[in-house]
Amino acid sequence: MRHKSQANNFFTPSALSYYPIFLNLQGKKCVVVGGGHVAFRKVRMLLESGAEVTVISPTLHPDLAPLAERKAIHLIQRNYRSGDLKGAILVFAATDVKKSNHRVAEDAKKTGRLVNVVDDPGPSDFIVPSFFRRENLIIAVSTEGVSPALARKIRTKLEENIGGEYASFLALIGKVRSLLKDKGLRVDAADWQQALDLDVLIPLVQSGRLEKAKTILLKKLRVHKTI
Repeated sequence: MRHKSQANNFFTPSALSYYPIFLNLQGKKCVVVGGGHVAFRKVRMLLESGAEVTVISPTLHPDLAPLAERKAIHLIQRNYRSGDLKGAILVFAATDVKKSNHRVAEDAKKTGRLVNVVDDPGPSDFIVPSFFRRENLIIAVSTEGVSPALARKIRTKLEENIGGEYASFLALIGKVRSLLKDKGLRVDAADWQQALDLDVLIPLVQSGRLEKAKTILLKKLRVHKTI
């Protein structure tokens, strides 16, 4: 009975239980309502993800103006109006007026668009984690809106310890997986976990001995013939 109770508790969502997910925003329209420093951070993140960004605000942060001048973003330099969210996949309400942000959130929800209200997880459909990239490797940290400062602190600590060698190691793993696939071989998830001995392999990658790392990794992997 105790085990059954624990299982039931495990699958009971909290009041705010977010599902972590990465979105492909390449070429998709996203709207940021607001033109301050927070809005600029959201815009920069969206542009890095390849999104087509529209900014709606009568005033602009100094770093947003150059983006508008070189057409990196589409600027609507006025106050937000209903109907401005047409065609958007994601919406960020990032003004410094709570009432204005909630109006944007209400409009987004009425039209079935996902919205994030800065510093206010209550009306938000999603939150944005603190993250950093090492090429294809993305490390994301979230406190579900309880303390963005702690999320950034943890991210910084991880960022200091996870360098470019992990991106190189990831590329090597990709080559090994392709090699095995071409040979009709597969490796179970548990065997991958055992074979990825970071204490041994990462120092080899750091010192540029990629072929040695590849050889050791292949020896550690338990391969099976695909059917």
